[in-house]
Formats: sequence, structure tokens, C-alpha cells
Amino acid sequence: MGTEVSDGGGDAYLDERLARYDRWLHQGRIPTSSRVIPVRESLSTQQWVLPGEQVLEILREARSVALTDCECRTRYGRCDNPIEVCLLIDEAAEAYIAEGRGRRVTLEEAAGVLRVANEHGLVHLTIYNPKQQVFAVCSCCSCCCHDLQFLKLYGRDDLIAHSDYVAVTDMNACTHCGDCVDRCVFGVRLWENDRVRYDPDACYGCGLCVTVCPAEAILLERRGQIEG
Repeated sequence: MGTEVSDGGGDAYLDERLARYDRWLHQGRIPTSSRVIPVRESLSTQQWVLPGEQVLEILREARSVALTDCECRTRYGRCDNPIEVCLLIDEAAEAYIAEGRGRRVTLEEAAGVLRVANEHGLVHLTIYNPKQQVFAVCSCCSCCCHDLQFLKLYGRDDLIAHSDYVAVTDMNACTHCGDCVDRCVFGVRLWENDRVRYDPDACYGCGLCVTVCPAEAILLERRGQIEG
């Protein structure tokens, strides 16, 4: 995870991009700017998973996939996370390949990119275009990603849609090691009196905490089906 950013003022790139998204949202051209996709490894084989909710399922249905550098990390360079992690789909993929800005990859190669992204604690976001189609799957850090900066610096939680999952912790099994706190990009998991505290209602369901819990105390459950 990259360094924290404390002030979003004076960033012309972010301001211009936010104005563009607001215009598209107001016109009804996009539902959100992006949507959180849970990492595949965090989903148990017993869970019912809609095809559109997992990155590999999205890519499997694509006609073509291209790999390109992350625009945000290339621009800001605030962390040492991998750069070549953005996956483009169909028309966007073909356009980037034709322009020499991306290279065609197989599903297996894309899966390898996603594994590396997960190892670095990057959040998978699908990116919408004005036709309300997903044209990219990005692996994002909180210090460089424009959408995560909108959330953290501008409080624009309306721009990122939650996944259909919530990370639920069995507090009886939790060892309070803090790995999930360090892993949580959205600040949902916190330290309080040397214990882990979390708010499931605020969880975006990315699944990053699940993949590092040594006690296997965290599971992703479908949103709205969690027992009280």
C-alpha cells in the first residue's frame, strides 16, 4: 500500500477527471465511475458467485484483453507497486494494441497479473465508459488511483460501487494480529485498544483482508445475507 495523501486541493488532473465523471453521472451516462471486484482467491467454492462479480469471469467473456501500464501510478509515482497491471477489454483493448500502448494477453497471463496485484494489496476496480460498459479492470492503490483519491480526499463514496460481498470476521477466531488493518485500503479495519475493530456496513468487499488472515477468521459473504 502506498503513502497516505492528505490534501486533494490544487490537483488539476483530479479536478478535471472529477468534473467529467460528475457530468456523465448527471447525464445518466454511467452508473458509477467504478465498481469493486473481489479477488478470486477470497471466494470459497461453496459460495454462489455471479459471473460479472469476478475479474476472471469478466475477462473470460471478453473477445480480447490487453495489458497496459497504470495511468495513475505512472502519473503520480507515489509507491513502488507494479505499473503494468491494467487490463483493457474488447474495443479498448484493440485500440490500445493498435496504438502500441498495450499488448494482447491470454487469460492465463491476465490471471498472473491479478495474482501479483493481490500480493501487493491492490484493489480490483472495473471502470465504466459513457456507454455504461466495463472497458477496463484496474488494480489500484490508494495513493495514486484517481477513484480511490476521490473517495479519500473528496469524500465521494458515490463514485465507487461496493461489490456484492462483505468481509465478515469471526471475532472468536481472530488473533488481532493486525494484518487485515494494514491491508484495508478503505480504512474499514482499525486498531482500538490493541484489538481489531471493523465496520461491515462500510466494507467495499474487495477481499484483500481475506487473503492475508493467518487465522482464516475472515470470509466474504454476500451482501444482504449476513446473519445478525
